[in-house]
Amino acid sequence: MVINVFQAALLGLFACLASMPGLGGTSIGNYTLGRPLVAGLIVGIILGDMTLGIIVGMAIQVVYIALVTPGGTVSADVRAACYIGIPLAMMAVKAQGLDPNSADAAALATTLGATCGTLGAILFYGTATINLAWQGMGWKWLEKGDTHKLYLVDMVLPWISHIVCSFIPTFVIVYFGQDMVSFIMNSLPMDGLPMKTLFALGSLLPCVGIAILLKQVIAKPTDFLTFFFGFTLAAVMGCNLIAASAIACFFALINFQISTLKNRPVVAAASGELTSADDEEEEDI
Repeated sequence: MVINVFQAALLGLFACLASMPGLGGTSIGNYTLGRPLVAGLIVGIILGDMTLGIIVGMAIQVVYIALVTPGGTVSADVRAACYIGIPLAMMAVKAQGLDPNSADAAALATTLGATCGTLGAILFYGTATINLAWQGMGWKWLEKGDTHKLYLVDMVLPWISHIVCSFIPTFVIVYFGQDMVSFIMNSLPMDGLPMKTLFALGSLLPCVGIAILLKQVIAKPTDFLTFFFGFTLAAVMGCNLIAASAIACFFALINFQISTLKNRPVVAAASGELTSADDEEEEDI
């Protein structure tokens, strides 16, 4: 797989769009284009292998499924993991002749994605640092009363930051990615200790993403049963995500009906008390 100049430019453009949190409100930008699963589809279309792109995007999405940026602090940049990591992972899978659905391909994808995401944190902070200059200019314009120039701070000048810290790095890395991947693979053979170590670490990375997700949504110990039941469906019954979702909807309906039945006696009892109270008042009158 070889990436030409046009494809590299498109990937750089989407890397810029994915780094903008408020593009089109919250419906586009980082909240959508910056998700590995969506980026896998886009990268697959650009590189001409949509199936491989989605598979690689799914593998990387598990790692960043619960990534948050508290106070602007980031441990990894999903933009780099998406539009640098996914193309490199696709080229690596192709170069090694791996089955895209195999565990080795998923481990390789998560490893490259996580590596690019960690390195991409530098790009994130670089963008934020350059944006400080535009904010300083905006404050000066505001003090002078030039409010008509403030749109430049929000809509125009940040593009310079994104071109410097998103477009150019993405374009250069993915354009020369085939040579980089070949060099890495020739230097690190698949049966060598470094690559085995990377595969082992890559296999554990999804556990980190799932653990972060559980830490956020688990409120009491019994909440674990829902997740354990899902894993049981996948491991024992071989259900995919669609089948597991259908079963989950069925159990949600049962739970809703049980909750409704539990609330009916309380409502009926309350209604009975009100009726008897009204009768007593009528008798007193």
